[in-house]
Amino acid sequence: MNRPSSVPEKNVSRKSKVCNQAAAGGEVFSSSSAVQAETSLLSMFKRDSEASKIYLAGQGDEDGQTFELRLVGKIKQQLSVDPTIRPEYPSPLGLTEFTKQATKVTLGRSLKPIVENRVMAVQTPGYNAAVRLGAELLRVWSGNSPWSGPVYLSTPCDDSLASIFQAAGIHDIRQYYYWDDKQRGVCLEKLVEDLERAPQQSVVVLYASGHYPTGADLSENQWEIITQIIKGRRLFPFFLLPALALSTGHLGRDARPIQKCAALGMELICAQSFSHCFGQYGEGVGHLLCVLKDNYFLMAKQSQAKEIVKSLWAQPSVMGAHIVAAILSNPAHFIEWQEEIKRLVERCMLVRLVLRERLRHLGCPGFWDHLTHQRGLFSCIGLNPQVDFLAYSKHVYLLPNGCLNVSALNGGNLEYVAESIHQAASL
Repeated sequence: MNRPSSVPEKNVSRKSKVCNQAAAGGEVFSSSSAVQAETSLLSMFKRDSEASKIYLAGQGDEDGQTFELRLVGKIKQQLSVDPTIRPEYPSPLGLTEFTKQATKVTLGRSLKPIVENRVMAVQTPGYNAAVRLGAELLRVWSGNSPWSGPVYLSTPCDDSLASIFQAAGIHDIRQYYYWDDKQRGVCLEKLVEDLERAPQQSVVVLYASGHYPTGADLSENQWEIITQIIKGRRLFPFFLLPALALSTGHLGRDARPIQKCAALGMELICAQSFSHCFGQYGEGVGHLLCVLKDNYFLMAKQSQAKEIVKSLWAQPSVMGAHIVAAILSNPAHFIEWQEEIKRLVERCMLVRLVLRERLRHLGCPGFWDHLTHQRGLFSCIGLNPQVDFLAYSKHVYLLPNGCLNVSALNGGNLEYVAESIHQAASL
């Protein structure tokens, strides 16, 4: 996994344009060399004959492998011999039990939109597919003339987002200020300025948690400010949850900003992935959730979604969704799954702490507290100019923007990575 959106998906989007990471808020997105740079680094890593080479853009466990959950393996075995599960095509909207359980854990069982039956949920073949379907639905959301933007994305952001919206016919894509390299954190002041300047009815794409690629999430107080601006300015929130539960270790806490906006009566869209938190990488278990203004619009939106899905992928695969639904619907399984996820999140936090202390011990220039202030799988360590040095001289491969996946660090490579970062920062 190179990033949260890299679940294999067919006929969903092409990856051609990315976020322009210049800091000026509100600028229109333009083509960039970031994708080519990332592809080049990955190719370099594969060609690198150095035995100790380290690729820090992919996810791993303490042994350097993608993590597998014991419970998931057990459930998969049980389902393989379950006579009640027969091979059949699912609805274009996906497996009903999966979308039901996914909606409950995201919004909460008693939230008003669920009680009033004004939530549409669709299973998708991965996270990118959920984003694409959400973008397609935005085009016909009002039901009158096709909507074409603007859409605001954070800087930096997942480099595939702009091209997904463009593939859906939305070309007015702009940016809002998010990460400040000097502060090595979220710049709330400039973020607020950009959102307050955004035209009414603009769509604002927000990471509910696990911001990619920085790992820097908004605090509860900051979310309070942002949600009030969204509501007051009549903006439309499009939430992303690419690595659900892998920021805090808890589904509800990771989804709290979504619940907040829904409780305030806002319409919203949320694209999320259940692939990473359930170790279902090859399955592509995505989910799109739409909170509507009124139950009156539900059947029309479902009809629109079915027609769009038929033109994109017809129907999703169901085995991964069966596994997720089986765990979420069983209280004992759910508790066991949460414990496994909690251990994974705690390991990532420990890695952050050890790396920070090792850099301090080495006397590495700069300040490194942001490593433990960030959450989730990714971290922006602020070494953008030194990426090439790390790759060419130290055989350590980061994302082109100087970010890395902390889960790829382990007892076998952390010391070397820390020393390499120290040398790079000392240049």
